[in-house]
Amino acid sequence: MILAIGADHAGVELKEKIKAYLTEKNYEVKDFGTHDTSSVDYPDIAKKVCTSVVNKEADLAILICGTGIGMSICANKINGIRCCACSDTYSARLTRMHNDANTLAIGARVIGEELAKDIVDAFLGAEFEGGKHQRRVDMINALEIR
Repeated sequence: MILAIGADHAGVELKEKIKAYLTEKNYEVKDFGTHDTSSVDYPDIAKKVCTSVVNKEADLAILICGTGIGMSICANKINGIRCCACSDTYSARLTRMHNDANTLAIGARVIGEELAKDIVDAFLGAEFEGGKHQRRVDMINALEIR
């Protein structure tokens, strides 16, 4: 599985830790920055990361900013992306199972490193259930067409 990852200046430290964690677990990780704590605009990072998912250069994505909210808002503006900002493992697991989310946003200023790893594991370990959820995902996709 190929994962895209990106963070703004508030999330860069956690991004590096998550990237190392994923690499240890034998995931291929494409890092779209940022690479230091100099101020950057998170919409630019979200666009690069999510474009890689839409273009099928990555299977799933992880975005990290201060709260995860700004990145998730940006991500969800991109057709083909279903992103959820998660601060708990239950939501991370269910957003994959029920919403077929392909992007996870987490807040470096909201959660710690170990919880972030657990959330990432829950997100990556879950699979879309289909069934009645497929109809709803199709309805979400139809909203993009409008």
